Amino acid sequence: MSSFYIIILYVRYVLKTQAALSLFFLKGSYASYRLAMTKSTVPLLLLVVYGVYSAQLCRLLSQPALPLLSTERDINIGAIFSIHISALLKMHPFTSKPEPTTCTSFSLREFKFAQTLIFAIEEINNSTQLLPGVSLGYKIYDSCGSIAQAIFSGMALMNGYEETLSDTSCSRPPAVNAIVGESNSSPTIALASVVGPFSLPVISHFATCACLSNRKRFASFFRTIPSDYYQSRALAQLVKHFGWTWVGTVRSRSDYGNNGIAAFEEAAKQVGICIEYSETILRTDPQEHFLKTLEVIKKGTAKVVLAFVALRDFFPLVNVIAQHNITGIQWVGSESWITSRTIAETKEYSFLSGAVGFAIANAKLVGLREFLVNVHPDQEPNNKLLKEFWETAFQCSFRIRSNGGCTGSENMAELQNEYTDVSELRIANKVYTAVYTIAHTLHNILKDFKSSTNSSKGKWPTPQKVLEYMRDVRFTVKTGEEIFFDASGDPVARYDLVNWQPAGNGGLQFKHVGVYDSSMPLEKRLQVNQENVLWAGKSGQLPVSMCSETCPPGTRKAVQKGRPVCCYDCIACAEGEVSNGTDSSDCFSCDLEYWSNESKDICVLKMVEFLSYTEIMGMVLCIFSFTGVLLTAMVSFLFYLHKETPIVRANNSELSFLLLFSLSLCFLCSLTFIGQPTEWSCMLRHTAFGITFVLCISCVLGKTIVVLMAFKATLPGSNVMKWFGPFQQRLSVVSLTLIQVIICVIWLTISPPFPYMNLSYYREKIILECNLGSALGFWAVLGYTGLLSILCFILAFLARKLPDNFNEAKFITFSMLIFCAVWLTFIPAYVSSPGKFTVAVEIFAILSSSFGLLFCIFAPKCYIILLKPEKNTKKQIMGKS
Repeated sequence: MSSFYIIILYVRYVLKTQAALSLFFLKGSYASYRLAMTKSTVPLLLLVVYGVYSAQLCRLLSQPALPLLSTERDINIGAIFSIHISALLKMHPFTSKPEPTTCTSFSLREFKFAQTLIFAIEEINNSTQLLPGVSLGYKIYDSCGSIAQAIFSGMALMNGYEETLSDTSCSRPPAVNAIVGESNSSPTIALASVVGPFSLPVISHFATCACLSNRKRFASFFRTIPSDYYQSRALAQLVKHFGWTWVGTVRSRSDYGNNGIAAFEEAAKQVGICIEYSETILRTDPQEHFLKTLEVIKKGTAKVVLAFVALRDFFPLVNVIAQHNITGIQWVGSESWITSRTIAETKEYSFLSGAVGFAIANAKLVGLREFLVNVHPDQEPNNKLLKEFWETAFQCSFRIRSNGGCTGSENMAELQNEYTDVSELRIANKVYTAVYTIAHTLHNILKDFKSSTNSSKGKWPTPQKVLEYMRDVRFTVKTGEEIFFDASGDPVARYDLVNWQPAGNGGLQFKHVGVYDSSMPLEKRLQVNQENVLWAGKSGQLPVSMCSETCPPGTRKAVQKGRPVCCYDCIACAEGEVSNGTDSSDCFSCDLEYWSNESKDICVLKMVEFLSYTEIMGMVLCIFSFTGVLLTAMVSFLFYLHKETPIVRANNSELSFLLLFSLSLCFLCSLTFIGQPTEWSCMLRHTAFGITFVLCISCVLGKTIVVLMAFKATLPGSNVMKWFGPFQQRLSVVSLTLIQVIICVIWLTISPPFPYMNLSYYREKIILECNLGSALGFWAVLGYTGLLSILCFILAFLARKLPDNFNEAKFITFSMLIFCAVWLTFIPAYVSSPGKFTVAVEIFAILSSSFGLLFCIFAPKCYIILLKPEKNTKKQIMGKS
């Protein structure tokens, strides 16, 4: 044997020794580590030198790591399970060869996984469709729940465990082509890190840490169980689905718990869930730590607790909770413990009733139970593991011959425990799937070998080739599930939603109440049959877990300073803003034509305001308008009856009747300002107002000029009246009115008034009014009317003291004074009046000025006609009495 093999063995041994010492180094000091390394390596160097020069046969210098269960065949599969839960820690003095690690606490569940792997291999070997002519073997190691042991087992599966090496050792097929395991994330991380550089595929059935999806670190890692990345998001979506926004979390202080809760917190933040507290536990923690965690849960206000905890870490916590009789908490569990029969069937843990969580989809493996119950120590009499299994299952001992001793005749089929129960094969099915994944990968490789032109004789798959083909493997297992991997080595995430409900025996049973499928669209991934869910607590109703009460529609959330976003106050929306859902983070403004209702939850059409005939103000103005028309008609009728009397004839009866007609139009035009504005009414109201008032003022102006001309005509030699006779009077009225008509036509042509919804004056209502169109046109109409009024006032004022018993100029002066005063006060009132009061002010100005003209000019004449007929003579009028 060459020295090359000796060096290889030495390097392997040093690697193993250093790995073992790393655990010791964590407990001891660096000096102890250096001393141990010196004591261990010096003798090894001497032995290596001795081997090089004196031996032709290579022999391992250390105790090889042996599998607990193995059968070697054409192609072998490695597997690592935590068949024992823990390993006894020993302090090694390094003065002699260390004894093999002693493992304690036999796990029926992990042994069941190992037997499921053997069952799958035997099923494949008996198949004529998969790997025909090739038999699979297995090497199953026990990691004892230890990271170091998982590393040792992985190295043994890479190197083999022969005590001696020969010239043919290197020409043999590799020890294993793939490794199934481990059941926990932390040992799997260590295992994948060690074997990854050698391109040896590791496919796990229960390591769910999302960190294992990192292809740069774990290039050869695959798994048949979904990553916690998906479970964490599924849990966040589940919590949100039930309306829980205030939760507490408890996690394992390990890669599984830390990464799982980190992913959950990230997903929860995105959907508005807040975490009140986050506690960490580990099964090796002292009792005081679990009591502290319990106290945090008791003092917390969250009614929902998410336990992202490994099964072994959860046992100490539920024991403490059971001792203190803590109830009324809604538990949400991760897949690690949510389908644990051991916890569910323990009556002391009945406080977990109503717990919900995601579990790996269940499956039925035909023939597995028969295989499991046929396991017997007599199958391998020298295998201590089978005897230990038998003793654990039947609570007996082969070392005791009397009562309490194992006879080997016990009936496994009658036993009801975690090992024989095949109703929950969620994780065992993933072991079964992992074996079939490797088998299908090997089948594809060998099929390509046979189709190759090169000779395939003596050609066996290498781990590198298995890794290459496993990335693209795709097949359907007997359970109907299609298996394939994404770029990170993960399968499609599918979960069953499980609810813990009371069973007849006092324990709890698992009720399937929903599913989660990551391959579906986001809104359809979670499907829950909420009617079948049993909740925690005595009421049996959906628990409420919120930091603050739900904000009803019409309010918004205001975050409380220094507290999480789920703790808030509810503030009513401002006027014109609404929130139509619960827990709205903001209020939204209504559109311009809408306003918020009293409860601020919907936008309603704003109230449209205009001066209507049906309201009191509109009715009053209508009454005054018709009253003015009626009085004008009465005066006209009175004047018509007494048209031959001196007082009517002396005051230019033709202009008087035209003035009365124009006053009637003035009273009537005020009605066009009342009612809902339309395109025609807006144009009519302003033009009719301007034209009728100019007509009225033109008549008054004509009467005033007639008075002046009449007194001028009495002067000797004056013939002024021929220049202002009846024809000239009519012509002046028509000319002055025509100017206003032209102004109005220009206004209507260029930019006429139009209906307009004023949204700016009031926020809560719409003012329906007439927009002037061209403001210049409106003020031109108003200005021209005002100019004529001022001119009329000046002329009447000049003629007020002319000698006459009945000087009409006095009354015209008073009427013009009232007219001008009304319209001067109208301007500021018009500009400052809001909404429909703007129109009311304009109508009031029209009516008051019209009544002023009517009363001031015609009331004295009517008084004489009706009450003082003796004064209605020519002598009285001429002042000759």
